[in-house]
Amino acid sequence: MTDPQHSQPPEDYRLLVPRDWFRIDLTLDHWRPQLKKFVDKQAALRPMSAQAKQELWATLRNTAESGVAQGSLELFLRTEVSIGASTPATLLISLLPMRGELNAPPKEFAQALTARKGESAEVTIAALPAGDAVRVATTTTLDVYVQMPGEVGYLLLAFTVPLSGIDSPMGKLCEAIADSLRWV
Repeated sequence: MTDPQHSQPPEDYRLLVPRDWFRIDLTLDHWRPQLKKFVDKQAALRPMSAQAKQELWATLRNTAESGVAQGSLELFLRTEVSIGASTPATLLISLLPMRGELNAPPKEFAQALTARKGESAEVTIAALPAGDAVRVATTTTLDVYVQMPGEVGYLLLAFTVPLSGIDSPMGKLCEAIADSLRWV
């Protein structure tokens, strides 16, 4: 579903993420203080031992560091307040450049992801308003690879919903966030 007016690579993207999701810009050097602020806020909102706070910090820091090393752009965090636990739902946004021969159409990309993931994930192709996407879902994760106009690669929206899982209202919210993607 390539939009003819967007055959050139986009300059940017827009995504509607609820205001209560905490945003960390991974393209800037000061993401660690932003992440610490989130962890401190979580510890202040609910009873959390020093060890639990340290484990939350380590888990989220490792996620962010891994994302930064792989070219991730943004990390969004939201604690599932209704459950009352400290482990947040996350959205990690990454650019996956695939130019020339490396660029795979969604059908081929889906086949490659199916071969790599095996039966541990459900891989489907979806038509989103922003373009064709490969959707990879497990019990607690949803990866949406949206093909970028101009055949330059994919934008990956990697959601993790560790507590309620993808088949929940939080999972439906993740789907809605992915559907809101627009190219600028």
